[in-house]
Amino acid sequence: MHFNSSDPVAIMDAMMEKDFFSQWLKIERLEAAEGFCKLRMLIRKEMCNGFDIAHGGISFSLADSALAFASNSRGKLAVSLETSITHIKSLKTGDTIIATAREKSRTNRIGVYEVSIEKENGELTAIFNGIVYIKE
Repeated sequence: MHFNSSDPVAIMDAMMEKDFFSQWLKIERLEAAEGFCKLRMLIRKEMCNGFDIAHGGISFSLADSALAFASNSRGKLAVSLETSITHIKSLKTGDTIIATAREKSRTNRIGVYEVSIEKENGELTAIFNGIVYIKE
């Protein structure tokens, strides 16, 4: 499967149109380029657990969306094979976080990406790694 455009912004727009989970997260695109994506979102109270900190799945989900947008930015369908996250700092209601996905390597079939998640002040809160399979 190929996208109708080779423009990373147009590809991300087309993906976001049908990505209701990313819409629920209220993700905002800051930057998009081939193999790269930067997203921002606000931690809301319904994203927090019983300890008043953001559920780990929230930062994972933002990073996973950044992985999807960055890995599909070249116009070929890419799906995740393996992902992992290391949580470094907790997040609370009202924190704004930024996920930056960078392509580390890419062949015809496999792409490797790293996503850093930081608070707006630049404080690193998590590191996410993803490997994707690139379909024909």
